Amino acid sequence: MSDSDFSLIPAIIQDIKTKEVLMLGYMNNEALKKTLEGPNVWFYSRSRKKLWEKGETSGNHLIVKKITTDCDKDTLIIQAEPSGPSCHTGKNSCFHQSELKKLVWQNPNIFSDIFNIIEDRKNNPKEKSYVSSLISKGNDHISQKVIEELCETIVEFNSDNKERMIEETADLIFHIFALMSSKSINLNDIETEFKKRKKH
Repeated sequence: MSDSDFSLIPAIIQDIKTKEVLMLGYMNNEALKKTLEGPNVWFYSRSRKKLWEKGETSGNHLIVKKITTDCDKDTLIIQAEPSGPSCHTGKNSCFHQSELKKLVWQNPNIFSDIFNIIEDRKNNPKEKSYVSSLISKGNDHISQKVIEELCETIVEFNSDNKERMIEETADLIFHIFALMSSKSINLNDIETEFKKRKKH
């Protein structure tokens, strides 16, 4: 967690009608101010380091109805009226997974952030988005891009240019993520496969 993250406050979003918990986001002072002004919920993105309005790309806004805080005043509950699914997967709630039976905590990291952005662009196409354009061209096109990035990575490996190899490796991983997303394969699936191999 960076120093700037300590100025953020977690905000639990609850459906004003059904009382279902829809999602968890984080707000800085400016995001909270915009949310209080209404009509929609705003957050601060820790990965992109910027303000964002829920629904700004998907159109699935959260209309503020009531805001309360806990006794320590370090967590918010925002009761809102959703104008569509709150989760980037298309589900009403981000908490749609099956009941937790064992500890499966995963520390948030840049890989999951990037993969989630790709998933969002797949489910909520955005004009002028590279990811949306990439996925819309089909699996053959994505596969070709992966092959191209792999070749460029190998070229930089053979040239012994570490900086360029890092850049090309990042491009390769990004396009592999897009390929995975197009086939509904997520990072947890890959982690599970690695865990299977670790046992042998």
